[in-house]
Amino acid sequence: MSKLNKVLSYFYNFFLCEKVKEKSEIVTVYIAIISFLLHLLLIGLVNLDIIKISSHSELLHNPISAIYTPFSFVLIYEVYLLLYYLPKSTSIYIGKQYEIISLIVIRRIFKDLSHLEFSSNWFAIQNDVLFTSDLIAILIMFFLIFIFYKLVKDGSSNADQTINPEIVKFIHLKKIVATCLVPVLLILSVYSLGHWLYESLFSVSKIVTEIKDINKIFFDDFFTILILVDVLLLLFSFLHSDKFNRVIRNSGFIISTILIKLSFSTEGIMNIILIVIALVFGVILLKIHNLYDNIEK
Repeated sequence: MSKLNKVLSYFYNFFLCEKVKEKSEIVTVYIAIISFLLHLLLIGLVNLDIIKISSHSELLHNPISAIYTPFSFVLIYEVYLLLYYLPKSTSIYIGKQYEIISLIVIRRIFKDLSHLEFSSNWFAIQNDVLFTSDLIAILIMFFLIFIFYKLVKDGSSNADQTINPEIVKFIHLKKIVATCLVPVLLILSVYSLGHWLYESLFSVSKIVTEIKDINKIFFDDFFTILILVDVLLLLFSFLHSDKFNRVIRNSGFIISTILIKLSFSTEGIMNIILIVIALVFGVILLKIHNLYDNIEK
């Protein structure tokens, strides 16, 4: 058993230690910059008719769309941070989910900027209405995330700092889960990116009539995995704590994650409504959890 623990500890430190996180951040920044410049170069070559790309590849016709690419790599890093914080704090782990969906909306705004139609009858144009809705939604989401992290900070200052052996075992379990999810993230991201690039740039099938949404290809699948992981961790959490407010909090966080996952299967206003409801639900849930902790002291 000790050898197994050493192996697991080695891989955890290899993937999720502080130094690896810092290096990953630097690498992500460089990749984002290079990908942005390459995307701009590709757009220039397309506009100059030096290379020919099928008409459904809309990300290669407007320079503003190039912002979409570096944001995609930033999002992958945010997913890595989600795994990094999984063993450390359940609340921050959920907060990272909220950050990810917010960045997805921001990335969508950058992509939709190239499709705006300036007209005196702004609200009669569907793309313009959706763009406006996204702008309002991101402000609401940003404020809700601020409130969420403030509640996390308030809750941590009031929390019982005693650590019993059962909690240590649970943290160890979360480290194992987070470590196992890293290669899953890498494989899924590489597959999703390759599949999306092929269908967006090279596929000539009639089935592919419009650009594939990489949000649905990667994040839909990844949030499905997160839901299954959250349920598993919730069941194991009963071994070290049966406090009613903590059970409700962790169960409610799963509901919040499910709402985010469901948002990938919707479009337009319904997509925004599901995301905002997920964040509002998480904030209210955490607030009530903190109040419950206070009355038990």
